[in-house]
Order: sequence, then C-alpha cells, then structure tokens
Amino acid sequence: MTDLKNPHEELTKGDFVEAEKPFELFDEWLEEAKTTEPNDPNALALSTVDPDGLPNVRMVLLKGFDETGFVFYTNLESAKGRELLSAGKAAMCFHWKSLRRQIRIRGEIVQVSAEEADEYYQSRPRGSRIGAWASRQSRPLESRFALEKEVAKYTAKFGIGDIPRPEHWSGLRLIPSEIEFWADRPFRLHDRVKFTRSSPSEPWSKERLYP
Repeated sequence: MTDLKNPHEELTKGDFVEAEKPFELFDEWLEEAKTTEPNDPNALALSTVDPDGLPNVRMVLLKGFDETGFVFYTNLESAKGRELLSAGKAAMCFHWKSLRRQIRIRGEIVQVSAEEADEYYQSRPRGSRIGAWASRQSRPLESRFALEKEVAKYTAKFGIGDIPRPEHWSGLRLIPSEIEFWADRPFRLHDRVKFTRSSPSEPWSKERLYP
C-alpha cells in the first residue's frame, strides 16, 4: 500500500513499470488519487479535432470504466459531441498533481447503449437532468437570464414527474488503443510505460519510453 505521508518516495521506486495489465494499473492509480486529490480525481482533459483539423481540449469527468473502455457523458449536439462523433477518435489525459502521475489514452469513440445512458441519467440530481434539457451546449447565449428561462420552462414542463433523457444527451466510450503511464522521478528522469494494441481483440504490448 502506498505511504500517503510521502507519496513521492513511493513513486520513485518505479514498481509500476512491471505491470502487465493496463486497466488494473489504471484502477490502482485512480483509487489512490481518490485519497489524495482535493477535487475531482476522475477529471480528465479530453482532446478532439474539428473538421479543419484544429484541436480542442476541455475538462470532463470520467463516469465509468472497465476493459471495454472509458465512459463520459455529454450533449451530442455540442461542439465536443459533434467533433467526437465526426472523427470517431479522441485522446484523454489524467493528471494527478498530488501523486505526480499522469495517464494518456488514445483510441476510438463509440456511443454507449440507450440503456446504459438511461441508467446513468436517472442517477443524476434532478437539477442536472433539467439542465440537460435547458442547455443548448456550446451555442451562443444572449444572457444568463435566457438560460434561467429555459430552466424554468423545463422545470414547469416536467413538474414533479419523471424527466426522460433527451435524445441529444448520451454517453461516449473511448476504446483505447494506447495507454501511457507516467510517473515523476528526480532530475526529469521520469518513468514512462506505454501499452498498445491494434484492436480490442488483440493482446496488449508494452514498452518503456525515454522521459
């Protein structure tokens, strides 16, 4: 178990480079981050490209993962949603400053099933479900008052009844083809290990990288 009183000492041992299963290693690092990060240990930078090839990056929250991939949710009509569905590929980066660790992931993007999206949507606070209807994400907004009017409209529409998931709001899964683990070491001589595979049905290969 990591000595959380001095995590840097543990990190410089380099034990993680012996790992052979990237999803298990990711799970271990995320669980450790939950004990050390003051806010949102599941936050990640998500990178996409627009039709002109110009990159976009923003922070989102990881809402689930297993060996099929990494899941997050969004308005599919937003800039993010359009770019993800158009390109069908994306990259993620987790950075845990408290642990001096980073994980970079690249791969294919697929939409989760309606059943999976419905289940997560119903677990959200009622205000967040209203917000999914009220926000025309990424599009111009004339004023804060205009947004509040939309919130009021859908609050009245649904009353105290069920709030169905909008068709334009769903989950996306990044199916990784590359996962790179990075850990800080003295004098910028960091440890880097990259796992790659040609398809989800193929085994992972692993290589160490120069810092």
